This record gives sequence, structure tokens and C-alpha cells, in this order.
Amino acid sequence: MPFPENTPPLPEFDATPAPAPPLPEVLAAAPFADFWAPDAGFRRYERLPAPPARAYARHLGLFLLTLLTTTLAGVQLTRGDLGLLPLGVWGLPPLPGPGEWARGLGYALPFLAVLTVHEFGHYFVARRNRVRTSLPYFIPFPLGLGTFGAVIRIQDRIFSRREFFDIGLAGPLAGFVVAVPLLIYGFTHLPPLGYLFQVHPEYAQFGADYARHVYPPGSSGLTLARPLLYRLLEAGLADPARMPHPNELLHYPLLVAGALSLFFTALNLLPLGQLDGGHILYGLLGARRFNRLARVLFVGFIFYAGLGLFSPRTAPSTWLYWGPAYALYLGLVCWRALPTPRQGLLLAAGIWGAQVAVAAALPGVLGNPGWLVFGLLLGRLTGIYHPPAPDDRPLSPARQWLGWLMVAIFVLCFTPSPFK
Repeated sequence: MPFPENTPPLPEFDATPAPAPPLPEVLAAAPFADFWAPDAGFRRYERLPAPPARAYARHLGLFLLTLLTTTLAGVQLTRGDLGLLPLGVWGLPPLPGPGEWARGLGYALPFLAVLTVHEFGHYFVARRNRVRTSLPYFIPFPLGLGTFGAVIRIQDRIFSRREFFDIGLAGPLAGFVVAVPLLIYGFTHLPPLGYLFQVHPEYAQFGADYARHVYPPGSSGLTLARPLLYRLLEAGLADPARMPHPNELLHYPLLVAGALSLFFTALNLLPLGQLDGGHILYGLLGARRFNRLARVLFVGFIFYAGLGLFSPRTAPSTWLYWGPAYALYLGLVCWRALPTPRQGLLLAAGIWGAQVAVAAALPGVLGNPGWLVFGLLLGRLTGIYHPPAPDDRPLSPARQWLGWLMVAIFVLCFTPSPFK
């Protein structure tokens, strides 16, 4: 996921593209042959400096630490848990056994391979456009999936709508091209049921009919959420005799890595702000139309995330203790969503009122509170709008076709939560 460092932010209330500034006299007077320029009229003359050894060590160190945390996360996931990493100290889950290390690596290596290809897709296309950028920064995390993904830092201003589109699209497209063959291999090379019986020896007495005895009607458990593309590949490629019950999918590290790779691809393709999906949809629609749509999508996103947290049936103590905190949260994320703070606060009140009304009318409908953290990052850090580029010319027909293909890939890969 690229984060432009020097691109000026767009005032949220004005999505009108700014006119292109005149070229500096020194640059305008230079012969065209002296500068390589993908877009006529905009030329860069900076050379990418070679990063010092300390920078390389930092990138490599973060990658190795992320490899460790994702391997331990793979161990914990294949145990059927999403808790703290198994470190065996201070009451944490016990250290992995020999076989568990193999399952952890079976999750970490393909998952990190998809993330790495994704980030280097951004990196090489940015370099192709003479946009200076850092190597990927991997983000280790001691919970859940073992990582928050990776980012690169764009160190130059991006001058054209086409460059925003190309750099934003390259990452998820590259990752998707790796994730799909990964899932295909996982479905066509499923181990026999004896593998599952090694994890759960108590299932062996039931044979292939274990699910009927272990999971009676109405039972539930932690399992992967399977997006539409995952289900299509499973139906077309997997041997039904070897496919585990959905509640046992976490014991299959390759399937977990493939499903989460699709989820991370869709996460980056969310059409908001300066996420990859925001760059793509900005390239397709232009600043004015995209920013109008982004406002609507962001409101829907926050509405879904907090749906079901409060209702007329919620205990008074919950309203008393958690109500002010949630009101503060909505105020923070909506503060800059509209032209004035007052309008933003009115929007926050409207979202909360609509959530309570829907929860009262449809008690079984729930959102996903996990998205609230992501909504805060969008609302306060990256922003929900996209800055206009000086060169706002429309994309070529081929790029427009590719952009709408990525929108279709987002639909195929998206799921409201990777686990349920």
C-alpha cells in the first residue's frame, strides 16, 4: 500500500481539480530529449539515491521479525485460535512443537510472498514512472494474523492521474496474480483426512463422517470467511472427499494463507481515500466524482462497522460507560468528512441514530466492530478524499478497462471479515 509523503492534502469540501501550474523556466527551457517523461509536460530530473546500509538493514530486520510473528501466528491459527502468539511465557500459549513449526511456516511463507509481491508491484511501477519510493516496510504484530501488512513511502509528488492509477493498481494486481495460483495449488493438493486426524486424533473413530458427530446442528466455531472467488475455486477444483468441515479449515495453512491473501487484496482495493482502490477509482472517475462517491462509501462503511453496538435493548450501564466513548469516536472520524466541523458532528449523530433505528427494527443484524479501527485511520490519518493531480487528463480506454476489472476483483475477493 503506497502512502504519498509529499502530496498535498485535498480540502474535503472542494473536490474541483486544480489547474496545472506552469512549468519552471529552467525545466521548460530544457530539451525534451534530456528528460525521460511518461507524461508530456511533466519531467523529473531527480536521481534515486542509493539507500545506505542502515536503511537496508532496517527493511530486512522488519521483514525477518514479521516472518517470525507470522510463523507464530500460523501456529496459533492452525490450533484454531486468534489470540496472542505462542511464546510460552507470562501465561501465553505454549511454544510450538516440531510439527507446528512446519504448519506455521506453511502459512507464513505463502502469505508473506503475496504481500511482498504486492508491495514490489507498487515499487517497480513507481520507479518506472521516476517516482522515488522506499523499499517495503513490513509491520509485525503479536496478535491475530501476525502482521498489519506492509507499506512503501512515496517520496515524490505524483503529477498525473495516470501515475496515481498505475502505481495504485500495480500492487493489488500483482498480489492477486500470486494469490490465485496459491489457492489453486492448495485445492488441488489437499492432504488426505489422515492429516486432520493427526491434529484431532479423537475424530479418527468417526472416519469421513466425523463432522456429523463433532458438529451437530446448531453448533458453531471459529472459521474462515470464504469470499466468492474462494468458493468458486473450491467448487471447481477441490476433492469433496478431502475438503474439511468449514470449522476445521484453520488447520490447513495453505488454504488460510490463500483466503487471507484474497482478503488483503480486497482490503487494499477499498475505494476510499489514498488506498489502492482510491487511486484506481480516482483514475477512473476523476477528483470531483470520486470524492462525492467516497463520502457516501465512507458513511456506509462506518454505519456498517458500528451496527448493533447500541440499541433500545442495550443495558443502561453500557450506554453510560461506552456511549460517550462511541460518541467521541464518531465525532473524530466524521469531523473532516464534510465542509465544516458542525456538519461533521451532525453527520456523526445521524449515523448513530440510524444504527440504533436499524438495530431496533432488525435485532439480528450486526456489523463488524473490527472495522472501527480502520475507519479511524481513514477518517483521521489517510483521509477519505483523493487529492487532484496537476495533470488530470482521463485514462486511456485500455487503462479504464483494467480499472473496472480491478473493481470486479474487489467484489470477488471482499468479505466483511476474514474470520467468523
